[in-house]
Amino acid sequence: MSKPIVAIVGRPNVGKSTLFNRIAQKRVSIVEDIPGVTRDRIYMDAEWLGHEFTMIDTGGIEIESTDKILTSMRHQAKLAIEEADVVVFVVDVKAGQTAADEEVAAILRNARKPVLLAVNKVDSVKDETEIFEFYNLGLGDPYPISAANALGLGDLLDQVIAALPRQTAVADETDTIRVAFIGRPNVGKSSLVNSLLGEERVIVSDIPGTTRDAIDTHYSKDGTDFILIDTAGMRRKAKIDQPVERYSVIRSLRAVDRADVVLMLIDAVDGVTEQDKKIAGYAHEAGRASIIVVNKWDLVEKDSKTTLRYTENIRSELGFMQYAPVLFVSALTKQRVQRVSELVKFVAEQHAMRIATSVLNQVVEDAVAINPPPSERGRKLKIYYTTQPGVKPPTFVFFVNDAEIMHFSYLRYLENKLREAFGFEGTPLKLVVRGRKDKEED
Repeated sequence: MSKPIVAIVGRPNVGKSTLFNRIAQKRVSIVEDIPGVTRDRIYMDAEWLGHEFTMIDTGGIEIESTDKILTSMRHQAKLAIEEADVVVFVVDVKAGQTAADEEVAAILRNARKPVLLAVNKVDSVKDETEIFEFYNLGLGDPYPISAANALGLGDLLDQVIAALPRQTAVADETDTIRVAFIGRPNVGKSSLVNSLLGEERVIVSDIPGTTRDAIDTHYSKDGTDFILIDTAGMRRKAKIDQPVERYSVIRSLRAVDRADVVLMLIDAVDGVTEQDKKIAGYAHEAGRASIIVVNKWDLVEKDSKTTLRYTENIRSELGFMQYAPVLFVSALTKQRVQRVSELVKFVAEQHAMRIATSVLNQVVEDAVAINPPPSERGRKLKIYYTTQPGVKPPTFVFFVNDAEIMHFSYLRYLENKLREAFGFEGTPLKLVVRGRKDKEED
């Protein structure tokens, strides 16, 4: 199911990131931080009153340093109009209405998207009397909030939920693997898609996608059906606004939500960038099977150890994605492009792998015998039983005497043992620890 996107826009220093972080800490349930995922977050998966959505802090999206503030704000507004389902426009009651606010409001008024006007830094009754001037922006009722003091956030989120479109499940085609091509602009996403299709020439049909300018393409190889989700929007390339293209991370988030397998494209010349980490981090946290595809490999001068050095650098930069195979290709020369389909099929099978309970428990027992869990606060961890309740990603529940004494490092050890025994190449694993106390509370 594709989650709705809520984008936070506004000029610098109005409190966009404060609002984003405050909601993350206090008001919604989000995925927990995972070591190695970039800390400079620009997205979070959120839930409010039973409704799920993805919130984007546009202030954290990379822009060129030569851009002026107003130009940057126009681009943010365009991003929100193009990609978001709901826009939260943040202004500052202390600064009052500014020319920059008015210009962005004019863009948003013409958008066919719900826009909520959040007046931030309303910390007192006196501040509340100052919000009325923002009616002049023509965006409806201003909602007074204080992101710093967590005031008014519940009312704002209620309005966000009311404005969200109804969520619709993506049609599940049996045995069809949905593959998202994600990454920064100009890394060769569309070129790789076209190279795959041109090589096989077996397009079955074009399927209108739920992303705004991508068209999903049905493709078959060796008896396996794939749906290719190209986030670059390969059918409307001429219409792409280059400044908005810079914010392609949003399109990637949408595509990840709809995919089974993610191809994370890296530019061989540029290497791994901060933007790459953000996009890859989302795929990891969403539990998708992933392959790291290094494109433009034909442009790199090589010696006998070039591939090894590149792989080591990727493993270092994307530390949270150690499980993802790395494939070096050239969409231009079609070098190794034929391997993409077989590797996608392989990691999709790993992503959906289910282990027999008896075999699973034997592996865990052997792991504990080799390396017993350490004691903590005078108590020794005991693992009673392990089960696998789900796949995509493979999910394992460890039933223990006390969940609080399961150390992160030991859980990582158990994950490594599961991977040694069963592979799980290309897929994250979700490990859950349930103690007796947890059971009593349920």
